[in-house]
Amino acid sequence: MGSLGSHFQASPRGPEEAVERQCAGNRHSCECRKRKRSSHCECDSEPEDEDSQLDTPRRKKLKSTSKYIYQTLFLNGENSDIQIRALGQEWNLHKIYLCQSGYFSSMFSGSWKESNMMVIELEIPDQNIDTEALQVVFGSLYRDDVLIKPSRVVNILAAACMLQLDGLIQQCGETMKENVNVKTVCSYYNSATMYGLDSVMKKCLEWLLNNLMTHQNVDLMKELGAEMMEQLIQSSDLFVMQVEMDVYTAMKKWMFLQLNPSWDGPIKQLLLDADAWLCKRRSEAGEEEPFLNTDDGMPFVPVFRHIRLQYIINDLASARMLERDNILPPEWLSAVYKQQWFAMLRTEHDNDNGPQEANKDEFELNSMRCGRKLTKDGDYCWRWTGFNYGFDLLVTYTNRFIIFKRNTLSQPCGGAVSLQPRRHFAYRLRLASFDNSGKVVCSRSTGYQLVTLEKDQEYVVMNLDSRLLSFPLCVCCNFLYTSPSSERRGDTPEPENSARSVS
Repeated sequence: MGSLGSHFQASPRGPEEAVERQCAGNRHSCECRKRKRSSHCECDSEPEDEDSQLDTPRRKKLKSTSKYIYQTLFLNGENSDIQIRALGQEWNLHKIYLCQSGYFSSMFSGSWKESNMMVIELEIPDQNIDTEALQVVFGSLYRDDVLIKPSRVVNILAAACMLQLDGLIQQCGETMKENVNVKTVCSYYNSATMYGLDSVMKKCLEWLLNNLMTHQNVDLMKELGAEMMEQLIQSSDLFVMQVEMDVYTAMKKWMFLQLNPSWDGPIKQLLLDADAWLCKRRSEAGEEEPFLNTDDGMPFVPVFRHIRLQYIINDLASARMLERDNILPPEWLSAVYKQQWFAMLRTEHDNDNGPQEANKDEFELNSMRCGRKLTKDGDYCWRWTGFNYGFDLLVTYTNRFIIFKRNTLSQPCGGAVSLQPRRHFAYRLRLASFDNSGKVVCSRSTGYQLVTLEKDQEYVVMNLDSRLLSFPLCVCCNFLYTSPSSERRGDTPEPENSARSVS
């Protein structure tokens, strides 16, 4: 690299450090500093206020030096000692800067043939890497600040990973996490999986769990593959609005879009067209064959397996819809009916009055998922109806309190509710509000809790700080109303959870 190369060997930081040393030398060159100050010393004749301002132009000079390095060495390629060729383009660069990359550092320091070559042809195995991304990545070696556009971050990340630039990889990850939305979440998740960015994967998964059901989107449903959907549907962290039947309905729409990707219409029309499409298939194939048993339906089996059917079949209208759609194999439903029948007998004859010991694994796998959206501040009272083994739970939001009440004595029929003196249940309640991009604006969670309620007893679940509230507010609850069975006899199926679906 000629004189420039020898200068960098003596001064690893290049032109910036050279400027620093020259300034330092000028400040200490006067011999008058070595002896007692006198009125004849020219160095002491400058006013005090001028000395105090000397730092300002020096800082400006350093900034211009950084720009000078980027413009002269990178963009203009002056004093280049190596040429990099890739994707039909050439870059005249400098080994001392390229060695910041783990990829080039290994290449130049070992016994590789490239260590003495003046021209290097780069093989680019990753289709995400293009010339624009390489331009940004190479340029980052010559400057401290790099602007990464969200639309280009995947390409830059791919190039940064290939060249082993940890700092730039981290910056790409931060850019991705700040810009997760309905248009980017799938591509960001797939890229994070490919390049090992666990924190980005976690952020994307969290966004999907929050928004899949609360802000349904046609394009997002088309883009989500079966593997990702399976991961979402099996999670107890899925923000469900209304009840588990809505999860089944959403999966029906998603399956229709996967098989009909050219469908284009408003989200309100989607369910009607999906039902019409299923009806047509039934009339053509006959009522006997459930859709998931067909060749077209087989890829969707793992996803529908994770729908918590025990919270759908408790409602008559929902159970009839499952039968009408004929998507699920009948043995799936018969097994769930049998499980729930045994659960009901256990509550009647074994006097199971709900979980009294913490069992978070059971809760995560089998708790009932339900939710409600509060559009504005005010007073609300609701229930998720359905057969919950006689547990009628009212939920009230008033004066920024959320309250549970075991509703018993006001029932018109004694057989409609459990009259046991005490009932136990496990729950988790979460609140969240979202901005237009689906990011959480505010959130609260009770965490996993065990509660005992007597007849008509009220229980304050959460006291909300008005400064942290933002509407519309999504309320998401998980419930477990019965204890896991300890009996495992032969082929007798035990209920995954006795908590009944609420509508």
